[in-house]
Amino acid sequence: MALSNLTSKAVLLYDEWIKDADPRVEGWPLMSSPFPTTIIVGTYIYFVTSLGPKLMENKKPFELRQIMAFYNFSVVTLSIYMTYEFLMSGWATGYSFRCDIVDYSRSPTALRMLRVCWLYYFSKFIELLDTVFFILRKKNSQVTFLHVFHHSIMPWTWWFGVKFAAGGLGTFHALLNSIVHVIMYTYYGICSLGPAYHKYLWWKKHMTTIQLVQFIMVTGHIGQIYVMEDCQYQYPIFMFIIWLYGSLFLVLFLHFWYHAYTKGQRLPKMTRNGIRKDQ
Repeated sequence: MALSNLTSKAVLLYDEWIKDADPRVEGWPLMSSPFPTTIIVGTYIYFVTSLGPKLMENKKPFELRQIMAFYNFSVVTLSIYMTYEFLMSGWATGYSFRCDIVDYSRSPTALRMLRVCWLYYFSKFIELLDTVFFILRKKNSQVTFLHVFHHSIMPWTWWFGVKFAAGGLGTFHALLNSIVHVIMYTYYGICSLGPAYHKYLWWKKHMTTIQLVQFIMVTGHIGQIYVMEDCQYQYPIFMFIIWLYGSLFLVLFLHFWYHAYTKGQRLPKMTRNGIRKDQ
């Protein structure tokens, strides 16, 4: 009886909470509730941490060079498109880079922002293939906790972003991330073409700097909400989550930078999330 009452209260709370969702995304793929996203993320975590390594335990690693080249350059193309759409739907067409609130209207610009936010959210499912390729190639040392955490938390948190606040200053980090992904996946795409192309990767040493600048800009931009006197952004809790996430990875990158450069240690190789890997 107690469990039944608790369940009923949880359902009522959920129904009350979901009433504030953006009606414009009603009927959109994966937007009905957070459960489909949760199931996909849960399946991903189970596969990359348990099922996948077990299935590959007694098998030779797959040679996926052509598939990975296609994948990486496809993500580059998608990231270029999302960068353009984020710019054209606000960041280059009127946003102040300060207190930019969410536009819930059905104007062409507002709907354009909504569509690119959903596309950015969906792209995080595509990027789960990063880890799947690690498993199939038996590069299990690259599947770190932070790698899996990053790939798991992004689609899950962005479901809430699209459902409640698709636009405004909460999308600045998505714009930056799309730009950085153009650079990163270009690098990995060239890597996947084979050793003959590695001579074109002279800019590898700048990858860490690019990501470090990204997180400095994210935390700096989002931190403005705590010093602006009258910012009526609709969901300040999202600002705290973005600030916390950006700060976490800023600290991780500064730690990496310190050990790689200040202490003069050998620069370790990096995964797509900037987490150290050993090959």
